[in-house]
Amino acid sequence: MWNRRHRREAMSCGIVVAALLAPLPVAGQGDSPAPSARTPWGDPDLQGIWNFGTLTPMERPESLADQAQLTEEEAAAYEARHAVARDRPNPRVGEECPEEFFGCDNSGLAYEWRIWLDLGTRVVSTRRTSLVVDPPDGRIPALTPAGEERQEAAGAAFLRAAGPEDLFLHDRCMAGYNSGPPLTPGPSLNIMQVFQSPGYVAIRPEIGDARVIPTDGRPWAAFRQWQGHSRGRWEGDTLVVETRHAKVFMFAASATPALSLEERFTRTAAGELLYEVRVDDPTTWMRPWTFELPMTRSAGPLFEYGCHEGNYSITNMLSGARRTEQARPESAAR
Repeated sequence: MWNRRHRREAMSCGIVVAALLAPLPVAGQGDSPAPSARTPWGDPDLQGIWNFGTLTPMERPESLADQAQLTEEEAAAYEARHAVARDRPNPRVGEECPEEFFGCDNSGLAYEWRIWLDLGTRVVSTRRTSLVVDPPDGRIPALTPAGEERQEAAGAAFLRAAGPEDLFLHDRCMAGYNSGPPLTPGPSLNIMQVFQSPGYVAIRPEIGDARVIPTDGRPWAAFRQWQGHSRGRWEGDTLVVETRHAKVFMFAASATPALSLEERFTRTAAGELLYEVRVDDPTTWMRPWTFELPMTRSAGPLFEYGCHEGNYSITNMLSGARRTEQARPESAAR
């Protein structure tokens, strides 16, 4: 589904961020402050533009089932193989594109693969074979029966495409496909910017809505939103963000009221921000799970990415679904 435009600019959130945070200085984009750097009001300074693209898959490939980490030589070879595959148009599994590389199943993309996929060129700095660190096998836990039912229903609705409501929210430009929460590496648009002011942290992804996160201890709102309500607190040098009441979730058909999401942001080096996420929803997965993603500083700037501008894919997808219906034998018999 990556061959459709998954884009949206949230103007209202952009205005809030600009009005609230623009007057404050952002950590120098070309500087490399120490991990212990502080804002003028004393909070750990996480500000800047960060790249979370990586060649490391979310789940450990079956071919590496018993290997949690690559050696330096294996990591270099992995990156070299990906570079060769990326420079060939529309690689296919078993041919130019190694099976463990993200995006190999998208060989029919309208864009050439080397242009559309912008995962980066490196594996994560830890050289882990998956972003998932718990369970130890590097795999997302199995879905519960209720989770499987929701996933199947969402997939059936997408294939049916009776109307735009059957399509995914990112197809409809109502949510960014990797902007979260949580932020997840995708085929492109893996950039986000952090702003800070006293009592607030704002996260502006390259695609999707900005999140303005209070850190003043206020309670959660009771109503549900697409991204839910996020509240932050500081634990030493780590920003801990808890999100509740979300309706959108990247790893399931939709978020349920039982979803508990905790994100942790820690500067581990001048040019690295460690992003840790713990996911718990007993109505969706058999157990909680955790992934880690080291982000790297980017020089920027972060450009506007408008989704609705020229988003013809909705019309084309619905038209294609109608053509498919007409081609079915039962349709011809009527």
